Amino acid sequence: MAIIAIRVNKLRSSLTLLGIGVGVFSIIGVMTAMGVLQNAIENGLSGLGTNTFQIQKFPVTFFHDGRSRSRNRKDITLEQGEMFIERMNEAKYIGLESWFGIKQIFHNNDKTNPNISLVGETVQGFPTNNWTIKQGRAFTNQEVDNAASVCVLGNGVVEKLFERGSPIGEIVKIDGNKFRVIGTVEPKGGFLGGNQDNYLAIPLTTAMSLYGKQRSINIMVQTRDQESYNDIIELSTAILRTIRHVPPGAEDDFAIFSNDTLIKQFNDLTFMVKIGTLGIACIALLAAGVGIMNIMLVSVTERTKEIGIRKALGATKINVLMQFLSESVVFSQIGGVIGIIAGSILGNVVALITSAPPILPWNSSVAILSTPFVSLSALGLNIVAIIFCSFIGIVFGVYPAWKAANLDPIESLRYE
Repeated sequence: MAIIAIRVNKLRSSLTLLGIGVGVFSIIGVMTAMGVLQNAIENGLSGLGTNTFQIQKFPVTFFHDGRSRSRNRKDITLEQGEMFIERMNEAKYIGLESWFGIKQIFHNNDKTNPNISLVGETVQGFPTNNWTIKQGRAFTNQEVDNAASVCVLGNGVVEKLFERGSPIGEIVKIDGNKFRVIGTVEPKGGFLGGNQDNYLAIPLTTAMSLYGKQRSINIMVQTRDQESYNDIIELSTAILRTIRHVPPGAEDDFAIFSNDTLIKQFNDLTFMVKIGTLGIACIALLAAGVGIMNIMLVSVTERTKEIGIRKALGATKINVLMQFLSESVVFSQIGGVIGIIAGSILGNVVALITSAPPILPWNSSVAILSTPFVSLSALGLNIVAIIFCSFIGIVFGVYPAWKAANLDPIESLRYE
């Protein structure tokens, strides 16, 4: 009966549903989009291997002031990295690396776009970077010690230069320098429209002999298990403070980060966006609730004679109250479903843009709304949205329903 009442006045019902739908749409749409972005960024930031953290000169931060405060720090030198390796015996792998800018790679008459990152690595830089060899092999310690002219290609370089054959044993040129390809790395895919596979790795010593040693290196440490992870971080901090002669009580002149710290920074950055969106959506839903109340009051006035007939046939006040309250709740729920569907579709448009996996509201377990007190999955958020819409329908439908229930049956039958 409630649905039939909605269908009788299509235009009026559509406008009311639109109000509810927009409120829910704004919550679901933005939160789904944020969930998609969080998925993409978490996948992209998970570049380090399992149980791995990285030590570097500058902190990795989404905020500009975090880097500017540490601009006067001294470089972490290759010698300091080697001393760290000698003193740290508890770690599983320790890799050293440094990035040498964006390059263009040449092979015979073919060339890449000038968007290939050149990185110098040690042997254990491959497992700590979570790089798995696809073809060939990684460097040997002898090749690193001798600064050999060999390289390992990311999948982006392979697809650009070696579509029709194996790159192993081929010669590529970087800034006029020749390197023999000894291996390739399994692809990781895109990240927010970029390509995580556009890199070429050469021995760190080779890179420094060609481009200079006056640069800071990164130290990547992989622990043997999760249980020893925090202890190894504390030990690494103590060792590096000693190597870099940091006075007792002074702040560390280096930064330690992991996949988890980067993801936490992103969540902190988006927290206020989520809260702001929630506030705006609540205002929209409040306005929609007022619209429902007005529509229901008009409906009561138009159906006064119908109410009189029902009461004459034995309907009680509670029967009439529940009838109009049900219509109000159905209004809200239908609007909520429309908002969920539209919001989920629009939110997942972000997935298409960023090449990230979409979030489906009925099977996602990604936390897309997090506060210090609440953590909801996409499914949970949709359930809460429906419950909240029902609550709005009840709150704003009570007065019209109460007014209908208290109409005098005789006066109602006389109403024209």
